Amino acid sequence: MHGAQAEAASAVKTQTIVFVGDSITEGYGVKQEQAFPAIAGEILKKKGHDVKIVNGGISGSVSADADARVKWFLKLKPDILVLELGGNDALKGTPVAQIEKNLDRALKVALEAKLKVLLVGMRIYTNFGPDYTKQFADLFPRLARLRKVPLIPFLLEDVALKKELMQSDQKHPNVPGHAKVAEQVALELEKLL
Repeated sequence: MHGAQAEAASAVKTQTIVFVGDSITEGYGVKQEQAFPAIAGEILKKKGHDVKIVNGGISGSVSADADARVKWFLKLKPDILVLELGGNDALKGTPVAQIEKNLDRALKVALEAKLKVLLVGMRIYTNFGPDYTKQFADLFPRLARLRKVPLIPFLLEDVALKKELMQSDQKHPNVPGHAKVAEQVALELEKLL
């Protein structure tokens, strides 16, 4: 290694990845180390990445306080933010425009702080009608384009609706479900490291 390469290699620091989300991120119904943020961290470490995972998932949380939560985590000087919120808002029938505004405020806070961001979308059952369901699903790609951040359109892709990957409430992944979600999240995070 030449001087500059050796210097660059020794300058590699641990990258802190903060997950701000709801009960799915928190790992409702499974142990913290079985939740997808922890597993994604393990996958990245096995691939040689020096990462520290901070799980800021809170059961029942909505998008209204997303910006305040992101601000609170800035004191940890994170490198990457994974934002997974909106599902609980949609279950309450919160207007899609309001959810979008709330998430956009959180994204602005993160981007102004020079964080890399991975936006994670959610989908809901059609309880509120097909229009609301579609508007809700569409808000995530729109925000990702607007703020130029990578997106996982649906966190539970290939997991939701599969009994063997979901808990009995059919809202939260079980241990194998979290493992499957983690693979997709780790894949996207690796592009940001």
